[in-house]
Amino acid sequence: MSDRVLAIRGLARTYRSGERLLQVLAGVDLDLMRGEIVGLVGPSGSGKSSLLHAAGLLEQPTAGQIFIEDRNCSGLNDVQRTRIRLSRIGFVYQAHHLLPEFSALDNVALPQMIAGKTRYAARLRAEDLLGQLGLAERIQHQPAQLSGGEQQRIAIARALANKPRLLLADEPTGNLDPVTSAAVFENLYALARQEGVAALVATHNFELARHMDRVLGLVDGKLVSKTLT
Repeated sequence: MSDRVLAIRGLARTYRSGERLLQVLAGVDLDLMRGEIVGLVGPSGSGKSSLLHAAGLLEQPTAGQIFIEDRNCSGLNDVQRTRIRLSRIGFVYQAHHLLPEFSALDNVALPQMIAGKTRYAARLRAEDLLGQLGLAERIQHQPAQLSGGEQQRIAIARALANKPRLLLADEPTGNLDPVTSAAVFENLYALARQEGVAALVATHNFELARHMDRVLGLVDGKLVSKTLT
């Protein structure tokens, strides 16, 4: 198997807005390699979320093909797509979407149990990830008892719990203050490096994007390389 985790070819996404058709993505091509962390920048409405949703098999594109580890996912049915998302793809969103009635530990363990792990094995993995993120003393706390930065760290641990090959993050620090944002991004970056995933991170924060291996921008529905100064 090659080191290429994600390949996108000719991806297009068109939405209907009243009587008009709005083309958000217009022939996107992208390769993402194992261990590579890539920033995705652009103004609101430029198509960053649409690209992430298509790459994560959450939305069907209007045209184009998506390959996950060289498997063409374009013609898969909903059940097949769900299986790939569960085992191969991790997601981090701007809002953490934690289950409020569960502890930090169980929020990270639950996706693993859904994937077939025993409760014991899932909790061991959850404890390890949360410990690496500096939350060893907080694993029994519910989300409401934690700060915004701590909640987002739990979301990062949950995204990586099933050892995905691909990590997709949509403005993962967008709801945090600058100091907390930098700290959480550092956690995300370090853990993604350690896990060896391919990561695509959409952000408005150019300061954070500068630390990534390369940065891409969406211009008129196409990806272009960006140099941040």
